[in-house]
Amino acid sequence: MTADRSAPRISFEFFPPQGLDASFRLFEAVQALAPLGPEFVSVTYGAGGASRKLTHDAVSTIKRSYGLNVAAHLTCVQATRSDTLEIAEAYAAAGVREIVALRGDAPQGAVRFTRAEEGFASSVDLVGALARTGKFKIRVGAYPEPHPDAADGAADAHWLKAKLDAGATSAITQFFFDADSFFRFRDLCAKIGITAPIIPGILPIQNWAGAKKFALRCGAKVPVKLDEAFTTAARDGREDLLALAQCTALCDKLLQGGVQDLHFYTLNRPGLTREVVRALGISPQVQLEKVA
Repeated sequence: MTADRSAPRISFEFFPPQGLDASFRLFEAVQALAPLGPEFVSVTYGAGGASRKLTHDAVSTIKRSYGLNVAAHLTCVQATRSDTLEIAEAYAAAGVREIVALRGDAPQGAVRFTRAEEGFASSVDLVGALARTGKFKIRVGAYPEPHPDAADGAADAHWLKAKLDAGATSAITQFFFDADSFFRFRDLCAKIGITAPIIPGILPIQNWAGAKKFALRCGAKVPVKLDEAFTTAARDGREDLLALAQCTALCDKLLQGGVQDLHFYTLNRPGLTREVVRALGISPQVQLEKVA
């Protein structure tokens, strides 16, 4: 990084635990990363009643116990409009003022997203309904490489504009491995009049095989050279060093290109994310103490 550039604003994504051991891992991750001063943290959300309750419980606990600004994910999958808005009201009652509004992936076993009976048809519809409540700052998803359901990058840019026009104030991108993909998408968005912040989503590579599978599902491109590098690093026992170098270099290139915010997909494993953030010049602000 250049010495005269201030450190970026950062945020972290966690996912809700589905068991006691997973709960310990989640809150250990929050405890490890909260002292780095994130602008916000987000908690993901799955289809089905159990997943929704887990997300609500995790969001409420993180906000109450750690005093962080928490953005709760909310999707359109397998829920009526009234049920979805009821969940949003529960977040508001818990003091949550930010929502990451998403269409959501197709339920397990389904090929494509299908609107639930009496449910929201799209993320644009969800954003509009949340905006009309006047209770939330709304963030949405964006795709620097084409979403599997999109024709091309231009279609993704226009869809993002529709979500912003409906009431969203910023976007968080899907992860990517090539900073130029983000810059091309940012340029497309600027050409159609998007001025809202577009925050790049960063995936520190905890496991290369898992990261490649994740990329395949969401349409993120896997550079051949990066694949070859991790194959060689695995043979030499240097995967951790390569992961740190790769993620730090990606973030630095984004910052060199004018990015001011970075959102890290932690997978509830804080170690690599913390190392990357520290390499970018961000140190723990204070020793974290639970609020309650």
